[in-house]
Amino acid sequence: MAQPNKFTCSAAMALLMASTALPAVAQEVGTADQPIVLDTIVLSAEEQVKQALGASTIAAEDIEKQPVTNDISEIVRKMPGVNLTGATATGQRGNQRQIDIRGMGPENTLILIDGKPVLSRNSVKMSRGGERDTRGDSNWVPAELIERIEVIRGPAAARYGSGASGGVVNIITKRPTEFMGQVGVHLEFPENNKEGETKRTNFMLAGPIAENLTFRVFGNYNETEGDAPDLNPEVPYEFRGEESTRTLAGTEGVTNKDFGALLTWDINAEHAIDFEGSFSRQGNEYAGDSRNGAIQETVGDDVNLIGEETNRMYRRTLAVTHRGQYDFGESNSYLQWENTRNSRLCSGTAGSVEDNITNCVDTDGDGENDATAFTTIELDNISAKTEWIMPFDVMSRPGRATLGADYRGEFMDDASSIRGGLDESLASQVGVEADGTERDPESDQYTVGLYAEANIEWNDKLTLTPALRYDYNDNFGSNWSPSLNASYQFNDEWSMKVGIARAFKTPNLYQLNPNYVYVTRGNGCPFIDGERLSGPCYVLGNQDLEPEKSINKEIGVAYQGYNNVNASLTYFHNDYDNRIGSGFYQYNEGATTNRLYRWENQENAVISGLEGNFSTDLGQNFAFNANFTKMIKSEQDNGEPLSLVPDYTINASLDWFVTDAMTFTLSATHYGEIEAATVSSTTNEDFTDTTNRDAYTLVNLGMNWDINDTANMSLGVSNLFDKTIVRTDSGSGANTFNEPGRAFYLSLNQSF
Repeated sequence: MAQPNKFTCSAAMALLMASTALPAVAQEVGTADQPIVLDTIVLSAEEQVKQALGASTIAAEDIEKQPVTNDISEIVRKMPGVNLTGATATGQRGNQRQIDIRGMGPENTLILIDGKPVLSRNSVKMSRGGERDTRGDSNWVPAELIERIEVIRGPAAARYGSGASGGVVNIITKRPTEFMGQVGVHLEFPENNKEGETKRTNFMLAGPIAENLTFRVFGNYNETEGDAPDLNPEVPYEFRGEESTRTLAGTEGVTNKDFGALLTWDINAEHAIDFEGSFSRQGNEYAGDSRNGAIQETVGDDVNLIGEETNRMYRRTLAVTHRGQYDFGESNSYLQWENTRNSRLCSGTAGSVEDNITNCVDTDGDGENDATAFTTIELDNISAKTEWIMPFDVMSRPGRATLGADYRGEFMDDASSIRGGLDESLASQVGVEADGTERDPESDQYTVGLYAEANIEWNDKLTLTPALRYDYNDNFGSNWSPSLNASYQFNDEWSMKVGIARAFKTPNLYQLNPNYVYVTRGNGCPFIDGERLSGPCYVLGNQDLEPEKSINKEIGVAYQGYNNVNASLTYFHNDYDNRIGSGFYQYNEGATTNRLYRWENQENAVISGLEGNFSTDLGQNFAFNANFTKMIKSEQDNGEPLSLVPDYTINASLDWFVTDAMTFTLSATHYGEIEAATVSSTTNEDFTDTTNRDAYTLVNLGMNWDINDTANMSLGVSNLFDKTIVRTDSGSGANTFNEPGRAFYLSLNQSF
């Protein structure tokens, strides 16, 4: 545990770091004889970071050209360095892939809405394999209400603290300052009637209501139906020596109901305060998915669940934000409460039924467990941040320094995931109640961070952006995260940027909580020297975990010049240490039954790759864009893949500007081969038969038409050539997810 004097020392070092100066750029315009010198433009460290090679921006116009079906992850995945994966290579919950940046996994991608963290997915139990039964946190804002999405990758993301080792996705919402309204409708109909349709409608109303008060309200209803149980083909299956067949589940449906309100009080020209609140409800439409992928249609006395709602996520937020301008600089501070109620049908906590729906709770006191009983996990997240940007002169050069502090507290009440029983003799040794119903359902942790950043314009060509972050966590103590980004401008066309940063991620509450008990009677016990140990085997949370850490490095070159060509190529390399998983070290050494294991800081990993982009105008009426990601290496120390990511990904689009108001877009994404794991990450068992996913290409065609100044229409075909990608693997193999077939969409947006 860190001592308080270290916390004080970090603040002093942060202040010292910030006093070392920053870049400034002067602009000259006018005639050659009489140039007009404008005020010097000085970038903050954050603004400089967003201009790095590892940063991309998706504008509202991009979303209009290629509307998302349900979730903005569908368009974020088309950025360089980004894919959709699960947290591990197990393939569990294969159709619930989330945003993965540079191969670091969804758990290392931090989602923000208007700069504030979104942490609702942390209310979902983490399985022993490291996966969660969750859609993630990228679907709380309707696509039509987004101003832009900032995607920040690599060393530039380290400034955001825990959970940003891969990168950051910051969803910026629209904030009209003049009175206006907006309504939108999106419809999508798959050609295959076994795939779910989508219907979405939303509205926004915003504008001034008094001299110094501005408001915004929005609402959204978004429904995507679940896939039919027989969408995927039957596949061979062997269990305990017996051969059979089974069908793996498709993608479950989801219904979003969202409402939000914002009130901005412009106190005066220098100060403004935002008061905002939101409520969202996400409910699923069950498609039969179980932890191992096999369709589970019924529970209890043959209660059919297909098409029913089996889990509901309720998310509420309240936040207040202050923005200030002062003689000495500017500030941005906020305080946010995020409450998530994760309510779902009772699920198994151990062995082969882990996370599968089961009748495990007696709700009416009749002594029998109910087949359709819901249990609830509640998570409160308190986030606070204050950031101060101050200009000053160093050696006659203007600059800006950034000083900041943030707080993140997590408070969970979960009586459902800790129900697993523990052998009484073992319970007395580890200090945990044997009966899960008698354990404390509450767990919590907090992290406090201090950081300082600066821009240093070393000369006319070289700009340095050093930063130092200090975090204190009440479980593991102190963590330091230094970083250095630099850019060098060779000439007006060519530039180079490099970066290195130390990033980290705190253990989650499930990994830390000793009351979270997993037990297996045999098949889930580890393989040691090629032999499976006999059960029962237990895996417990571990309060002594250290944070996951990574050293992220990148170097890249960029060109901007002839014929409006923009191009870049970046190499990245991440050394990923202290990764947390359910371990193989037996804590009660010598025991031949009731063997005890814990979540551990265990295997390390190395991730490296290339990413690049190219765009240019083709005459006056055409524009071409392309980007690619090549994973050179993404593996653990034992040579196993870190997650199921393609060997390479290529995204390309061709825009045809028919008129100023109408654009046709032909786009394609090519995914390379995905390598399957050959060893189980939970038992260390060698898989006897695994299959990789072959490369495939998806093509889309769309039209975007500005009917007039206030109306817009988009229509098109996704997966134009109806490339069939089905799920045939789970647990081993890489064919663990579906890609939707050909579908037709129509979007209409009207503002007034």
